[in-house]
Amino acid sequence: MTKTDNIDRDQVWADFTDAVNMSPPDLEKWLRTDESRENGWKEDGGQETIGHHSGRRIVDIKYKKKAALTEGDYAHMRKVIGYVHRHLAQGGPEKDKKHSPWRYSLMNWGHDPLKKQ
Repeated sequence: MTKTDNIDRDQVWADFTDAVNMSPPDLEKWLRTDESRENGWKEDGGQETIGHHSGRRIVDIKYKKKAALTEGDYAHMRKVIGYVHRHLAQGGPEKDKKHSPWRYSLMNWGHDPLKKQ
């Protein structure tokens, strides 16, 4: 049995699609910005933040056909869903959400909280 055998892959896909509201081209464009590269935690002195790395992985997942998704993809999708939900629950700053680290961090994870649904 693999880690994803007992999860509802259709539900994970639906929740991921809801959580990631940026298109792959929009996310790729965002990931090229200084704000994207500079926002978030760098693990073990690495060169890239965890969120920026996640954003690149999200782009890869979004370009795949659903049938081609791996166990690792589903695990990352679940991580993205949790991250987005937790950070949205924080509500962000009272002022200037547009230029806030809160928004930039969410965008690295594929969710622009200011984007109209």
